[in-house]
Amino acid sequence: MNWLEWSSLDLQSRRAALLRPVQQVSAATRDAVAGLLSEVRERGDVALREITARFDKVALESFEVGEEEFAAAEAAVPAQLKSAMREAAERIEAFHRAGMAQPYAVETAPGVVCERIVRPVRRVGLYVPAGSAPLPSTALMLGIPARLGGCGEVLLCTPPRTDGSADPAVLVAARLTGVSRVLKLGGAQAVAAMAFGTETIGKCDKIFGPGNSYVTEAKQQVARSAAVAIDMPAGPSEVLVIADAGANPAFVAADLLSQAEHGPDSQVLLLSDDARLLSAVELELESQLAVLPRAAIARDALAASRLIRVESLEQAFAISNEYAPEHLILALREPRQWLHKVEAAGSVFLGDFTPEALGDYCSGTNHVLPTSGAAAAYSGVSVSSFQNFVSVQSASREGIAGIGACAVTLARAEGLDAHANAVVLRMQEAAA
Repeated sequence: MNWLEWSSLDLQSRRAALLRPVQQVSAATRDAVAGLLSEVRERGDVALREITARFDKVALESFEVGEEEFAAAEAAVPAQLKSAMREAAERIEAFHRAGMAQPYAVETAPGVVCERIVRPVRRVGLYVPAGSAPLPSTALMLGIPARLGGCGEVLLCTPPRTDGSADPAVLVAARLTGVSRVLKLGGAQAVAAMAFGTETIGKCDKIFGPGNSYVTEAKQQVARSAAVAIDMPAGPSEVLVIADAGANPAFVAADLLSQAEHGPDSQVLLLSDDARLLSAVELELESQLAVLPRAAIARDALAASRLIRVESLEQAFAISNEYAPEHLILALREPRQWLHKVEAAGSVFLGDFTPEALGDYCSGTNHVLPTSGAAAAYSGVSVSSFQNFVSVQSASREGIAGIGACAVTLARAEGLDAHANAVVLRMQEAAA
């Protein structure tokens, strides 16, 4: 990877340097995804079987994971991995429980009480990727806040393996969170099944989870059609690292590669004001790639990634805020002193000993995060993502008498006389 001098780039070159791979192919995937969604919507389970055979190379009569397969998964997953998942689950629950929203009520005027009550989203669908790298950690990240949120029906979809089974670790993680209904469905077809419902699969109210560009496009299309709500655009993984001269090149390279190995459409960026650090990271990338099992995937991702020399750390933060990365690593000597500069990021990692991988697995924060610049307006998954917040108000005779005139004045100013009349009638009754 050759590094770029930000100050020497014109506006068009700067935009090109920060262009995500998925943005370059989104037009090509749009029609394909629309076709898959239409197939499932029109032909239900039949279409799901055909699409699964086409893409996953397996013929499934039933998509549902039965008790026998759950039991086999429990037996197949090593004790050490199950212990690590339980340990991670405890920290994920502790973090998410601490941030749970609470109902509240306030008397805004004498006799007028306004409240906000919390209700769970009734039916939710969770998508857990399991392509070249199954992600049981995602089952934890979605299943735990869904349980804390009190969701009544939780459905989890994960792609089948070529032998027709689901990944055992994903099944164990799902059960660990309390999810008992798992379907062997992947890609855009899984999103379609959860969004529209089929003969055997119930329609969900909201869909959660990360995925490749096809899954992300499918989520956005079903959301635009008003078929279902989604958590956020959560597509191909990305990381942006801001590093100073004191950063450890090996650490920085490892962080870049940890995201690059997710998939060829992932993107990693390094911004630094130190040329020597950039050169050292280049060398480390090649050294670590040489022994990386997923080196071919990482190299594809690095082809669309950038090392950029900036004039100052202030400039680096300005670029980062425009890019709005999913993951932001501050490999700085005093990282917390720079935290106030962060305006848009899915999750931030402070200092040399906080690799992004901790957040992926077991620090406690959620790794289902907005991508493709969506962090400028969206937040990562939390318990609140699985809840609705309903406002409630009540007014007594004293209350309507006290604030009714305000409503009448505003209603008449807007030319909405029926609104005004609904208040006036009650004010007259209250006065009587």
